[in-house]
Order: sequence, then structure tokens, then C-alpha cells
Amino acid sequence: MWKQFLSKLPRKSSASGDSGQCSNGTGIQRTSSLGSIPPSRPASAIRRMSSAVFPSSVVAGIEPLVSFKDVPNSEKQNLFVSKLSLCCVVFDFSDPNKSSVEKDIKRQALLDLIEFVESSNARFSEASIAACARMCAINLFRAFPPNYRSGSCGGEGDEDEPMFDPAWCHLQLVYELLLKFIGSSSLDAKVGKKHFDHSFIVKLLNLLDSEDPRERDCLKTILHRIYGKFMVHRPFIRKAVSNIFYQFVFETDRHNGIAELLEVFGSVISGFALPLKEEHKIFLWRVLIPLHKPKSVGLYLQQLTYCVTQFLEKDPKLASSVIIGLLRYWPITNCQKEVMFLSEIEEILESTSQAEFQKCMVPLFRRIAHCITSSHFQVAERALFVWNNDHIISLIAQNRQVIMPLVVPALEQNIQNHWNQAVLNLTLNVKKMFSEMDEDLFSSCLAKYKEDEEKRVSFEVKRKLTWEKLESAAAFQPVTGHTAVLVGHQPSANMTATLI
Repeated sequence: MWKQFLSKLPRKSSASGDSGQCSNGTGIQRTSSLGSIPPSRPASAIRRMSSAVFPSSVVAGIEPLVSFKDVPNSEKQNLFVSKLSLCCVVFDFSDPNKSSVEKDIKRQALLDLIEFVESSNARFSEASIAACARMCAINLFRAFPPNYRSGSCGGEGDEDEPMFDPAWCHLQLVYELLLKFIGSSSLDAKVGKKHFDHSFIVKLLNLLDSEDPRERDCLKTILHRIYGKFMVHRPFIRKAVSNIFYQFVFETDRHNGIAELLEVFGSVISGFALPLKEEHKIFLWRVLIPLHKPKSVGLYLQQLTYCVTQFLEKDPKLASSVIIGLLRYWPITNCQKEVMFLSEIEEILESTSQAEFQKCMVPLFRRIAHCITSSHFQVAERALFVWNNDHIISLIAQNRQVIMPLVVPALEQNIQNHWNQAVLNLTLNVKKMFSEMDEDLFSSCLAKYKEDEEKRVSFEVKRKLTWEKLESAAAFQPVTGHTAVLVGHQPSANMTATLI
């Protein structure tokens, strides 16, 4: 699985593949053991070099650059710890020419560690687990510079190019090692949970705000693996992720890893046991539904919709509460979000039963009728496309006595006033569909609409006459001091003279 992930990353050209250096925004080309050390340099010189360029405390014990093949099985765990200690030294990658030899040594040590974890059959000792957790923490857990947070999750920064970490050629290997170590059958979960603890998990989650998409993709896979490996940490992970969502929705409106977190939770939700616990339903109502509020919802709507539909597959009785929740967060001034909401509503209605549909159909079709008359043609068009879904048409037909009176007036307003020809054609199609569905009811709704329109026009005429009388009466009143004056569109001559 990890090799498939690596294959998606861009590779360096063969000309630069042996340098062991990082390139901006690209992946690195993996080399064989000691592939970045000049072949003319003997192994003894390499060992002396590691002692010269790294602190003595780092290379104490077994020489870290010795190959695992050259030591007996009884010493491999010690060599594993020694290599991990060597990799705890963090380098500055802002200058690609700085400490190049030391970077190559560390990179080769990481490659050896990954190969050892992949091939190891013996149980990792607690010292090895602690050393691995420490090395990963030292290399990965860091504060992002301010420019990493310049773009929000969507909004005004969603078209900016992502920023790539210059240290990725080392970070990638550390992430790969962590993934393989946690997924290894040689790692005892009872011992590992003490070192990959709550503090480690929280700091790992904080890294998901990285602007580097490669790092977020690694973290997504590792988080999923940790959730599966350490069952005791599952409630804490759900709570910690919920807190990230709360902060994003109600405070910052800025986070780069919302889509990745939702992608992880999509598979988590699919594994929930039935009947659903109250804790999980609260997550739906208090986290997933409010996640529709931010203006950047388009960046993670696909993952969010998947999570919501997973809940509905587990418990179809949640459909009405989900639809009512979406109506509560319905965008009023953002047409693109309205189109997204209509698409999600249609997907939810496809799996909604008749009983749940009846609980929310009145407020739902009031909103759809409002969308039908929208002057933004994409909103109106998407609302009318709802009638292309056979299951939704079936629900509408069975409840036409309630729905048709809500929708027919909107259709008539479109026919009389809408400017877009495509919307007009769709409106006529829906009108014809209603007429064929129940001609008597449709005629009754149409007559009621015409009657209401006549009453509205009559009321508007009376209202206009009343205002004209008030303006006329006010024009003949003397103006004294700061007396308020009703001014008509065309003041009379007497009123003009009085004002002068």
C-alpha cells in the first residue's frame, strides 16, 4: 500500500538521483544501502566519519552504520536502537549544500531502518519501541512557519500553490518508517500504546495542518493505522479529532487537513457497530452537520457527504434530522454552496424512507421552491434536476397533496419571469410532470396561485393609493421646526412652496 503511495509522488531525474539531496516540491528517489556515499570511500572511513560529524552520545554503543546483515540476531535490536539514535539529529534544509555528508548518512540509516522493520520477525523490545517513538517525535513534531498558515482551508487562499517542506526527503522516510513500524506484527500493541500515547497522537494530529499535501497524505494513512492498532486509544482519537473540527468551524475557519480527517473517519464510521451509540449520533449532529457552515466546505464536501451517508446506511432513521440540520445551515448569499447543498440533499433523499421523508418534506420543499425561483441559473437548474431522480419522484408522488401546492407557484413565477432559457425548459418539464401526476390537483394549485396573485396585485394597488393619500395630506401640513415630512416621488407645488 505504501509503495502505491510512493509511486504517485514525482521522482527526481536520474542525473540527480544519487546526490541524496532534497529538491523543492518533488519526491526523492530511493537508493540502495549506502548509495549516497561515494563508492571509493572504505567502510572504516565511513564509521570514523559518523563519529566525527555526530555527537559521541549519538553513536555510542554499536556503530550505527554497520549493516544489519553484518551483526548476529542477538545484536540487531541494539543496532536498531543505535541507528534510531543517529537519526535523532535534525538538519537545516534551507541551504541544500549545508551538511550534505551528514544528511546522506542519516538518509541511509533511515533506509536501513525501514528495510529492517519490513523484514524483522522478532518482537521489538520496549527499548526499540521507545527509541522509535522518540526519533519520530524529534523529526516530525515541529511548529510550522507563518507562511504555512497564510492560506485557509478554502476561501481566498484555495487557489494558491501548496508549500512543500524542503526537508521532505528525510521526513518521507521517517513517515514510512513510522507507518511500517506501527503496522508491523512484531510490535506488541500492549507495549506500543505506552509510547505512542495521547500526547504523541495529539502532536501527530496537529501536523495535519501542514500545507504540504504529501505530508497530509502520509499522516492520514498513519492515523488510520494507529486507530486500528491501538484499540484503547480509539475514544481519545475520536474526541481529539472532534476538537479540531470544533475549532475549525466555530473559531478559526482555517485548517488544511479537514478533508484527510474526514476521509479517515469515513472508514471509522463504516466500522461502527449497531445499534449506534449515542456518542456517535452526537458526533453526527454536533460535528458533521456544522461542518457544512464554513465557506470552504467545497474543499471537503465529498468526504463530508460520504461520512453523512455512512451514518444513514447504519441508521436510516437519522435522515430527517440530517436534512433539517442542512436546512439550518443553508447558504443564503452563496450560490455555489447552494448548488453543493442541493446535490447533497439529492444524495441523501436517494436513501430516505417514506416515513422519514414525511417528517421534513414541508421545510425541505419550501427551500427547494425558493431555489427554483433563484435568479442564479445554476441554483435554479440544480433544484429542477431533483425531478430527474426516480426515487425522489416516487416520494413526491406519494405526498403530492402537500408538495404540489408548495412548488407550483414557484414554477409559474419562473415561467413568467425567469431570464434563462434552460431554466424555463426545465420548469416546463416539471410542470408537465405534475400535470400528468395528478391533473385535478395541479389545476387546483394553479387556480389557487392565480387567485393569490390577483389578491396580491389588488393589495399592492390599495397600498399604493393609501401612500399617495398620506403623501398628499402631508403636503398641505405646515412645516415647523423639526417636524418629519412625507415626501412623495413628485412633490406638489404647494408642498414645494412650503418647503422653500
